[in-house]
Amino acid sequence: MSTPNDAHQEHRTFTARATLVAIGIKVRQIGLLKPIFQKVRIAQKTVKFSPAEKLVDALITILAGAHGLVEANKRVRPDPGLQQAFGRSGCAEQSVIQDTLDACTSENVKQMEEALAVIYRQHSRGYRHPYDRQWQILDIDITGRPCGPKAAFATPGYFSRQRNRRGRQVGYVLATRYEEVVVQQVFSGNESLTKALRPLVEAAESVLELDDAKRRRTILRIDAGGGTVEHINWLLEQGYQLHCKDYSGHRAEKLAASVQEWFTDPKDPNRQFGWVTLPTDGIYVRPVRRIAVRCRKKNGQWGVGVILSTLAPEEVLSLVGESPEKADDPQAVLWAYVRFYDQRGGGVEIEIKEDKHGLGSLRRNKKRFEAQQMMVLLEALAHNLLVWVRGWLADACPRLARWGLLRWIRDAIHISGVVVFHSSKIVQIVLNRGDPVAGELGPGLAALLAPEETAIILGEI
Repeated sequence: MSTPNDAHQEHRTFTARATLVAIGIKVRQIGLLKPIFQKVRIAQKTVKFSPAEKLVDALITILAGAHGLVEANKRVRPDPGLQQAFGRSGCAEQSVIQDTLDACTSENVKQMEEALAVIYRQHSRGYRHPYDRQWQILDIDITGRPCGPKAAFATPGYFSRQRNRRGRQVGYVLATRYEEVVVQQVFSGNESLTKALRPLVEAAESVLELDDAKRRRTILRIDAGGGTVEHINWLLEQGYQLHCKDYSGHRAEKLAASVQEWFTDPKDPNRQFGWVTLPTDGIYVRPVRRIAVRCRKKNGQWGVGVILSTLAPEEVLSLVGESPEKADDPQAVLWAYVRFYDQRGGGVEIEIKEDKHGLGSLRRNKKRFEAQQMMVLLEALAHNLLVWVRGWLADACPRLARWGLLRWIRDAIHISGVVVFHSSKIVQIVLNRGDPVAGELGPGLAALLAPEETAIILGEI
C-alpha cells in the first residue's frame, strides 16, 4: 500500500499494530513527549533526525514489543502509519538509534530524569494522590539484570537462579495503588538495596514533591535489604511511615525468642507470627511495632524474620480490608501486619515481572553505563504509558484494563489494521474484525480519539 505523499488524496497503509497507532495519536495530541524535546540535549549531529526524535523511535520500538532495539528495522521503520501517529516523519535505522544512546552522558541522563519527572507530574495518578483521604504506598525494591562481562559496572552479584553471572541492578520505586513507576535507576551488579535505598527514596521524593505533610501520609514498604537501623532511623527522621523487615538475621532470631505466644497463619500452617516483647532500648528515633514471623523449612527448622511497622493496628487493618473494630483481636491484628507486608508480592514484585516479560527489559543491555541508564528510563516511560492507556480505556474496556503488560502488548497492541490518511492527517483506523480483541477495544479507542476526529471502525483486512 502507498504512503501519504500527496496532500490532496486519500491514502491507506497497512499496520500490524493499529492499537499503538491510536495510542500514538493520543500521545501526540496531549503533548506527552514534549518535555523530552525541551530538556534532553545530546551532543550529536542531526543528519536526518534529531537525537530526541531517535529517543522517541526507541520508545516506540519498546512499545511495539521489541526485545532489542535492532527490531526497530522490522517493527517501526516499515510502518509509516505508526510513525505518523507519534508525529514522526520516519524512523531512524536501528544502528543510528543505538549510536544516539551510546552518545548519552551523565548530564543527558539527568536531563531525561527531569523530563520524565515533568511527564509523571502532568499525567500520573500517583502525583495527584489524595493524601488527606488515603495513604500513599510506595514499594521499593531492586532486581538483578544480567549482562555481558565487558559492560560498564557489570560485576558479580545476586541474579535469581543464575550463579556466577555478572550484571547490573535496577532499583524501583513504585506507586503501588496506581502501578506506576515513580523512579527507576541503574546500579552496579554488586550493589544491594542497602546502598541503593537512600538515592531511590530521595529521587522519589523529588518526583512526587513530597513535603512534610505528604511524607507523614506515605508508607514505604521495603524488604530486609533496606531494614538497617541506620536506614530506618533516617526514614523515620524524614517523617515517613514504614512497613519493612529487619536487616539483621541474628537480631531477628534474638527478637523472635522473646515472643510469648505464637499464632498460626490461617492460610499457611507452616507459618507463625507473634509480638516481639523485648524493648527497643532507644534504637529507633520513633516508636515502631515489631512482629516476628517464622516459617518451617524443609529440614524442619524455623526460618525467622521480623517486620517493623510504624502503623497502628486500626490503620493496618483498614489497609488489608479488615474492620478496625478487630483491633482487640491479637491474631487478626498480627495477621494484618503480615498480610500487608506480603502484599509487596502483588505490588513491586509483580511490576518488575511485568517489565521483564511484557517489556522484555532483561534482553536490552548496553555496554556504556549512561546508555543503559537512558534505556531503563525509556522502559519506565513505556511502562507508565501503558498503565495510563489502561486507565484511559477503563470505562469502555473494563476487562482489558485489568490485563498485565505482557498481555497488553501481545494481544491488545498487536491488532492488524489499515490507517487512512487525508491531507497528511490520520482520519480513520480500521481494526481487523477477525481479531478477538478488536470488537471490545474498538469503542474505547473511538472514545479516546473523538477529540482528534479520528474514526475507529472494524473491517476486513
